[in-house]
Amino acid sequence: MADFDDEMDVDDAPAPSSAVVFSSDATKGKRTAANLPVEAEDSLPWVEKYRPTTLDEVSGHRDILATIDKFVDSNRLPHLLLYGPPGTGKTSTILALARRIYGVANMRQMVLELNASDDRGIDVVREQIKTFASTKQIFAMGASARSSAAGFKLIILDEADAMTNTAQMALRRIMEKYTANTRFCIIANYSHKLSPALLSRCTRFRFSPLGESDIRVLVDKVVEEEKVKIGAEAVDALVRLSKGDMRRALNVLQACHASSGWCPCLSLNPFPPPPFSSPRLHVE
Repeated sequence: MADFDDEMDVDDAPAPSSAVVFSSDATKGKRTAANLPVEAEDSLPWVEKYRPTTLDEVSGHRDILATIDKFVDSNRLPHLLLYGPPGTGKTSTILALARRIYGVANMRQMVLELNASDDRGIDVVREQIKTFASTKQIFAMGASARSSAAGFKLIILDEADAMTNTAQMALRRIMEKYTANTRFCIIANYSHKLSPALLSRCTRFRFSPLGESDIRVLVDKVVEEEKVKIGAEAVDALVRLSKGDMRRALNVLQACHASSGWCPCLSLNPFPPPPFSSPRLHVE
């Protein structure tokens, strides 16, 4: 299907040789708010606490979001591949899409989310993914999710470029067999690490680094709500050094706020403040 490109091309890296196997142990996945207990909400990382819940709240990439909106409105949602650098809104977009289609109450039974912290070998594809994709929802859902699109289950594979080549080939066959009742949303940093057969079955969207204005909007919101004591020049430095990565910006902001002290990445002074000096004790 069509390949919707944004500003920055992340496919310039050379394609890997066929002998290379991308192991699922290479990286660790992100923890999402859906995987955390309710009582842990107060201690959530700010990346999760301020993750957008609707497509309208997602920062940047308005053209991509508008296209996905049209897919849902016309009940023609294809298999999706979102790829690009970290912290650009790929996972947030998919989770917001799932909430719009099913509603929060039906997310658990209609959405299967796997990330790179899970085993991405052939066994997971054959057991978890195949079992989930091959079953249909037989109980009625709430009124908020009674749309024709809600008849599809949704499988989200975050950091899918960590899957082995064998697992990718098995996934391709499952996508072909269960398209009638399942949609796959694949998220990756590098599309060249995915097999051509898998790429050809997805509508691809490339997420470029966010603009400084998009990052500043959320940073200002977090600073206000969390009562972070930070100067305007430090905010400018944070936005600039994030280089389009919203996750990096919020993680650095939270770390500096938690330390309540000098932060080298935000301070205009490259040297740390002198340590506290106590009066010397003279023993005679």
